[in-house]
Amino acid sequence: MFENLCTLPLSAELFTQALHPTEPLLGVGLSTGHVQCFRLPAPDRLTEDDADVSVLSDGKSTVDTVWRTRRHKGSCRTLAFSNDGSALYSAGTDYLLKHFSPVTGQVASKIAIPSTKSVPDSPSLLHVLSPQTLLLACDSGALHLLDLRDGALAASKPQQTHFPHDDFVSSITPLPPSAESTSGYSKQWISTGGTTLAVTDLRRGVLVRSDDQEDELLCTAFISGMGPKKNRDNGVVAVGTGTGILTLWDKGAWDDQQDRVVVDPGKGGGESLDCIVQIPENVVRGKKVVVGVGDGSLRIVDLMKREVEGQLRHDDIEAVVGLGFDCQGRMISGGGQTVKIWDKSPPLERDSDGSDEGSDESSEEDESDGDDEDMVDGGYDNATDEKTKRHVSRDSEEDDDSDSDDEGTKRSKKKRKKGKASVDLGPHGAHGVLRFKGLD
Repeated sequence: MFENLCTLPLSAELFTQALHPTEPLLGVGLSTGHVQCFRLPAPDRLTEDDADVSVLSDGKSTVDTVWRTRRHKGSCRTLAFSNDGSALYSAGTDYLLKHFSPVTGQVASKIAIPSTKSVPDSPSLLHVLSPQTLLLACDSGALHLLDLRDGALAASKPQQTHFPHDDFVSSITPLPPSAESTSGYSKQWISTGGTTLAVTDLRRGVLVRSDDQEDELLCTAFISGMGPKKNRDNGVVAVGTGTGILTLWDKGAWDDQQDRVVVDPGKGGGESLDCIVQIPENVVRGKKVVVGVGDGSLRIVDLMKREVEGQLRHDDIEAVVGLGFDCQGRMISGGGQTVKIWDKSPPLERDSDGSDEGSDESSEEDESDGDDEDMVDGGYDNATDEKTKRHVSRDSEEDDDSDSDDEGTKRSKKKRKKGKASVDLGPHGAHGVLRFKGLD
């Protein structure tokens, strides 16, 4: 389904990655605090006339570094692009949140990460909800809503702070906006933390929290066009767990999961499902997701059939911590000290063409064999396939209507004897070395 185009080595362990919404640009955050932006190759179909000549999209056939800098003194924990891709945000273990240009890497504004206790709080996730709101999740379970007016971090204090979970927030996924929405941006989102799932509203705060799932919930993805029989367009949420199980939740029924798919079976629980992304339907038909597993593999899951239909390998040891599809439909996976770029495998047209050519050639051979009986008979002087000899013998019997059945049988026996006599075997029979004349 997917083939690996290239593998990009990194200078340190990958902690986070982010993809530009409209340009082939990849941002990575490393354990050393470095943030690096790569320009992925532009599609081959672009010509010089209609190609964008901006800094972000002038890659041709190589993965180039746009810029690289040590953005944080500690590790860079999370990265996020703005909705239009004009800004990039990062947060690190130095308790700083920074806003900078994805083109140059120059910092435009920065603030200290809000703390609800006397001890500083490390960030766990960033998500740009709308051009006005940035979500910042922390290890304490706090979820801060920050003001992004004018595209910058306008205030050091958050507009609101919610506590949807008792443990660190492991994932944030926005729900689609309602039909009455005038802005077109979501005002509600799903989050996971510890063993619970929660739904939070921009104005009303935490709306509902699920029952204890007795399993760590790590990643989420909203899948539209699925749901119960009476409401197929309702949508479902796929949630990856720490024991290799992918759970499915109907939108609006947040108390407990509705179904599950075993992605990584194992005694006592399989490998953790650390990240998940839906495959765009313009890339692959159907409702399918790719799941990054703790053993370094990628599992392709068909949600309609409730089964794993394929597996890819990102790394032999390190877990996959980042997954996404760029603006060109290429899958980007990250984990360990490598980033891999995957593209949809081309259809197997060569095999079908090859079989057609082979069939044409075989038919031509059959026609030539049928036209010249002497060539057929002579060709079997050195043959060893007994079944083929019988087949040709029967063909010769059918072609000769004047011969009787007895004569045809005798003739086929003669041909078999003639074929056997033409091969001079060595002293060990068919298992030995052939004997060649003049070399005794």
